[in-house]
Amino acid sequence: MMLYVIRGDSVTAHASPPAIIAEGELVVQSIADIEASGLSKAELTTIWNALPGATKLAKFKDRKAAAQRLWAAFAELPIDPERVAGSPAPRAGSKQAQVIDLFRRAEGATVAEVIAATGWQPHTVRGIVSGTLKKKLGLTVTSAKEERGRVYRIAAQAAV
Repeated sequence: MMLYVIRGDSVTAHASPPAIIAEGELVVQSIADIEASGLSKAELTTIWNALPGATKLAKFKDRKAAAQRLWAAFAELPIDPERVAGSPAPRAGSKQAQVIDLFRRAEGATVAEVIAATGWQPHTVRGIVSGTLKKKLGLTVTSAKEERGRVYRIAAQAAV
């Protein structure tokens, strides 16, 4: 069964559940999920207007009509390119998923913090950043020199 992740006004289609759902993201699997989401009619309209090929609307008449139209449009979305390209998402609860969670925090994480969380050696942490996160998963990892050392963060991903 297809499921869709709503991030702000963008939506991505997934054939299987993503390993990591960030705070503020919503996963829907049916029209009922959209109706029960708590998204306002204005938010639903913004999502609709951001869909590729959608005729722009000023507003939806009601939530039920919005949910029906959105669900039909979601079915036309391509599957998330990371999944199509064969790059598997990390298993939920795995060390790789823990590292991604640490880097997605607003404060990011240092190599020392990742070592403390995973028990890995420093070269392993650097390897997961360049090899797995950047090359294999295609994530945008930024780093900045701060008081506590070099801090890594994963930038928000743009949806298709």
